[in-house]
Amino acid sequence: MSMHSRSPALPVRLSTLALVLASVAHTAVAQSRFYDPSNVASPTGNTTGYELYRTIGCPGQQLLGTPCPEPPPPAKAPTPAPTPVPPKDSDGDGVPDDKDRCPGTPAGAKVDAQGCELDSDGDGVVDRLDRCPGTPAGRKVDASGCEPDSDGDGVVDALDQCPNTPKGDKVDTRGCTLASTIILKGVNFDHDSATLRPESKAVLDEAVATLKRYPQLRVEVAGHTDDRASEAYNLALSERRARAVMDYFVQAGIEPARLSAKGYGEGQPIADNRTAAGRAANRRVELRILP
Repeated sequence: MSMHSRSPALPVRLSTLALVLASVAHTAVAQSRFYDPSNVASPTGNTTGYELYRTIGCPGQQLLGTPCPEPPPPAKAPTPAPTPVPPKDSDGDGVPDDKDRCPGTPAGAKVDAQGCELDSDGDGVVDRLDRCPGTPAGRKVDASGCEPDSDGDGVVDALDQCPNTPKGDKVDTRGCTLASTIILKGVNFDHDSATLRPESKAVLDEAVATLKRYPQLRVEVAGHTDDRASEAYNLALSERRARAVMDYFVQAGIEPARLSAKGYGEGQPIADNRTAAGRAANRRVELRILP
């Protein structure tokens, strides 16, 4: 076949190629908006198929133009700060578990910084259960926080100088049975006077405590002297001294109706008035328990 006879086919082929290219261009124009960030119909901002077509150029550019740039990633919403979780406090005493040395505290109980119930007197019984607050340090106590009183006389064992007192006996502050007549040893007066000396206070206060323990107890305050001076003078002096002790009791809170005062002068000695020691023993004040 000669070259002359085959030459008409070349223009045909070129024409066909032009038609194909024109068709592609037309199709590209028809589908030109395969990338449009403003396309609200696209959930990602990319036109359907963009990731496939982006390498063939941006809309409106030539077929082999520069590829479209990647769209910026969507802005991330700020991560909210985590809500702080309060420390666990299983027993609700206000002290977190990791610091609570006494877990399981009963509801409403007062606790210290370590979550343990308060024990104000340090006797090992918490205040909530302690029926005897203020126990002196080092004393033994029972489950209610009270010191034991083995003989039941109202004087705790730690202070009881007369243990095993018979049941029902009235006792003094030392736990010893009260005699019907109690000599207030150590109660002294200025010479030839009814003025109490300072050292008398401790003895009188102990007597006051005994009287307050037994509010139904009635006593007579009896004054005595030695035999120096006249009998009449000694009688009057003993009366004034008995009255001074009674007044001390009243000022300390003992009801006057429970008390009486009487002077016996030199008439009831308990020792020999011929010696200094005997005369000192005779100058005394007694408490006589009344029926």
